Amino acid sequence: MQLKSLRLFMAVAETGSFVAAAERLHTVQSNVTAHIKKLELELGAQLVHRTGRARLTTAGLALVDYAERMLTAHDEALSLFKGNEKACGRLRIGAMETTTALRLPPILAAYHAAHPEVDIKLKTGPTADLIELLMAGQVDCVFVAGRLEHRRYHLLKAFSEQLVLVGPAPMGAMPPSEELLASTFLAFRQGCSYRQRIELLLASYGVNAARIFEFGTLDAMLGCVSAGMGYTVLPRGTVEAHQHRFNIHFLELPKPIAEVDTYFAAAEPDTWTPALSRFVDTLRQAVVMSEPQRAVS
Repeated sequence: MQLKSLRLFMAVAETGSFVAAAERLHTVQSNVTAHIKKLELELGAQLVHRTGRARLTTAGLALVDYAERMLTAHDEALSLFKGNEKACGRLRIGAMETTTALRLPPILAAYHAAHPEVDIKLKTGPTADLIELLMAGQVDCVFVAGRLEHRRYHLLKAFSEQLVLVGPAPMGAMPPSEELLASTFLAFRQGCSYRQRIELLLASYGVNAARIFEFGTLDAMLGCVSAGMGYTVLPRGTVEAHQHRFNIHFLELPKPIAEVDTYFAAAEPDTWTPALSRFVDTLRQAVVMSEPQRAVS
């Protein structure tokens, strides 16, 4: 069924006249008649009584509901991709737990205030899992640690983080290798880039067999560190933001291990919905405001 045929059919249903339907849609009566006949042939049923005022048959009345839904869906799809329309629909974001806890809330709040009709869905996970979700089309964009080396994706350097060693007591220096070897380290599950930094840190001190326990949430990890279960490695900003809730302390790490950039990644811009495009605009504004001297890629 052609959408044009359905529009003409609905015009006949609403006006009760082939002539009035033609005038409403700026065409001629013969065109209206031809499209209605085409619909009747496709469906194998008479849709309109043609004696006197045009009245819908039982079959015609049954078609009205379907025609309205089909035309509405078509119009909504066109509206979604018109640049001058308000952003609507859904936006599926993937982000690391630490990014979600500290960096994203003000950005999401600003975006929601400007585009309240967008349904935001946020999924957290380690970098490797987020990249898989993006490649599978299960999220529209992700925030991951480090550059995503793939030409298919558009990248924006969003945040710069400084990783620190986190423990339950003040630390004036790095614990000796013997203590690190006997200690437990807490990390997000495999695929987390910060977990890789833990392994690099330990290797730099000659420790290759430390125990690493996996946690699913930031609060659980910080709570266990505070209770003396072990150490972890997290962004300094995240730790400072939670020190009022947990009895935790941190030690700065050597720059090669400490410095890590968080990147925003999405498919190429010509594939973006208005909802995603507006989110990137909001993100860029936040990046410029937080680091005005840095060029945005």
